[in-house]
Formats: sequence, structure tokens, C-alpha cells
Amino acid sequence: MAKPSSHVVTLIAGRGARLDPAAVECVHAALPGAAAPLWLAEHAAADIPFSADAGADQRALSENLRALLAAPVDVVVQPTAHRRKKLFLADMDSTMIQQECIDELADYAGLKAHVAAITERAMRGEIAFEPALRERVALLEGLPVSVVEEVLRERIRLTPGARALVSTMRRNGARTCLVSGGFTLFTDRIAAMIGFDEARANSLTLVDGHKLAGHVAEPIFGRDGKRAALIELRQELGLAQEDTMAIGDGANDLDMIAEAGLGVAYHAKPKVAEAAAARIDHGDLTALLYVQGYRKDEFVES
Repeated sequence: MAKPSSHVVTLIAGRGARLDPAAVECVHAALPGAAAPLWLAEHAAADIPFSADAGADQRALSENLRALLAAPVDVVVQPTAHRRKKLFLADMDSTMIQQECIDELADYAGLKAHVAAITERAMRGEIAFEPALRERVALLEGLPVSVVEEVLRERIRLTPGARALVSTMRRNGARTCLVSGGFTLFTDRIAAMIGFDEARANSLTLVDGHKLAGHVAEPIFGRDGKRAALIELRQELGLAQEDTMAIGDGANDLDMIAEAGLGVAYHAKPKVAEAAAARIDHGDLTALLYVQGYRKDEFVES
């Protein structure tokens, strides 16, 4: 009797691309003793179960397979055990949505380019997140809070696959939490739009209830807060670390990603892409369902 496979490679085509059966066979041939490929979605995603020694360098193997394919295909290697996650934490800006909310607010103050440059440096890990946030929020002083509604209505767009990812995981019993170094004025609404169970973020101070004061409530919810939220929810639910997944794109997501059973860099800044156990560079957010072994016909579209 064949020994059960201990690991699985998941191949996911980039958005708008097709996963060539020849590419799947190429990876299959590179894994001695691998089981037959299983298509999760025709021309979109496939699993290849295989066996590896305990302590095998999963990240190094995934990078080698990416290089072998030299195509817009995401490759994730992981143990087969605990594959479907029971707790999911996700960053918001440039992850679950396509924009950075603070940059869009700054546009109304005529300061988008300046603020966006600070945001980029903070997300790349070149400057500390907390002072960078205070500096950017100070530049928003005096903006009417009604601008938030306009930004939400006119500028914010969900990342493709966001609703399917969260709805499918929740349908299958997972707890989901949106965590952001941004602001509750956005996260509460966006979490509801996507379907998260809850959201955690920073609070902006208001003047007379209708203008931004240029201050963010302390302590700032950032890198430490995201990791703490993961640990708190994991303990509350009585889960093992392996039952958790976290995704993000910026430096303030690094500790949360490292703490998760599966930490995923999603179209991420270089420092995050280099550190995370898994990377999604080409696919949309439904890639995270394929990574958990969901077939396309199991997706909950909402």
C-alpha cells in the first residue's frame, strides 16, 4: 500500500491566465513519487500531493518550482494536515481592497503624492509604522468626516475574490477578522461589505463630531496589534497555530504572518514576500481557497 502523502503543492494560474497541463506535469515530474495531480479548477488550479521529510524547506521548494515554471503561476507548498484553516486574519489596504484609504483621504487635502510616499516607505519597512501614521494623520486635520463616505463610494474597490474567500471560509466554519493599521471609519464598513465576522483598526479623533482633528487614538493598532489579535482569537477559539492563516502586503503585517500557521504575502512588498511562508504574486484572493484545497465548485459566491 502506498504511503499517504505528507505534503501538497498547489499551482494557481495568475488572473486572466491559464494553467497549462504541461506545467502541472512538469512539476509532477520534479517530485519523485508524487501522486497524480488533482485539478481544483480546470485551467486554473491543481494540487500535486507528495511526500517530504519532516522539516523539509517548503519555501525553498516552492521557489525552485516557480523558477522551473518561469510562468505567471503561484506555487504554494505545505503539509496536508491542518490545511483548511479555522481562523483567518487579513490586512485591508492593498490586500482585501485595492487602495490605501489614507492616501485617498489625503487627496482631498491636496497631499496625496506626499502622503502616498510616506505610506510606501512604511509598508516597505523603511520607516517605523507608528510615527509614520501620526505624521500622515496630522496632515488630514480639518477634513470633514463626510469625505470618508465619498472615498468609500467613489474610490474604494474590493480586491477580486474577496467576498468568495471570506464567504467560503465562513460557510465552512472559519472565524474571520479584518485587521488594519488604518481606521475604523473604513474597516467597519468594508468588513461588512466583504462579510468578515469582525474588524480591528485605529480610531481617528474628531472635532465637533464632523471634522478630523489630525490625531489618532493611542495606542496605535499596528504590527504588534495584528499579531496580538491573532494570538487572542486563536486562544479564544482553542485552536492550534496550524489552524490559522494570515495575509498581508506590508511591513506591519510581518509579525502576524510569522505567527500564523500559514502566513501569506499577497502581492506584497519585497521584505514581506521574502519573509512569508507562502506568496501569491499573480492570482486574486480566490488563490487562498485553492491553497486550502477548496475546489471551484465549493466556492460560495456572494
